[in-house]
Amino acid sequence: MTKHNTQTLEQQRIAFSKKRFLAMPLAGSIIWTLIGIVGATMPPVWQVWSVWIGCGSIVYLGMALAKLLGEDFLNKQTPNNAFNHLFMVGLVMALLVFSLALPFAMQDYTSIPLTVGIITGLMWMPFSWAIQHWAGYFHAISRTILILAVWFIFPEFRFVAIPVIIVIIYIITMLALERRYKAVNGLH
Repeated sequence: MTKHNTQTLEQQRIAFSKKRFLAMPLAGSIIWTLIGIVGATMPPVWQVWSVWIGCGSIVYLGMALAKLLGEDFLNKQTPNNAFNHLFMVGLVMALLVFSLALPFAMQDYTSIPLTVGIITGLMWMPFSWAIQHWAGYFHAISRTILILAVWFIFPEFRFVAIPVIIVIIYIITMLALERRYKAVNGLH
């Protein structure tokens, strides 16, 4: 049972927004870089496994990177913050949407970077709303549109081109999040 939080939702949002939020996008960019390398160098079976295993390990790499970056990934400093809970609900929502990706993958294995790439970007929408910053909206929307476009335009290179798009979007997002972090916390 959690303790009652005496802060208003707006106070909780402000506290949540002061975080840096670089560990997870950094983890995602590392993993999607590796997926792209596997996509360029390995046979299809390894390309498929690289996406499933890679995306499943992003959260664990993110937790390790959070320790190195001094981020409070497990919310030990603010355990009752409603926005930490919202982020986790968004994560679970994205996991539930995998029920759509799996049957599609059974029909066409090249759909995996499309569906997984889009699904794992969905949680950026509620995140952006929570921190009241455009970075998450940019990330989710541009990622979805560009992944879909690349999937149609480069069908032979789906396991390479889609990861490239995702990593570029992660880099832009991390730069925006770092600028936001410095502005919100009065750092220069």
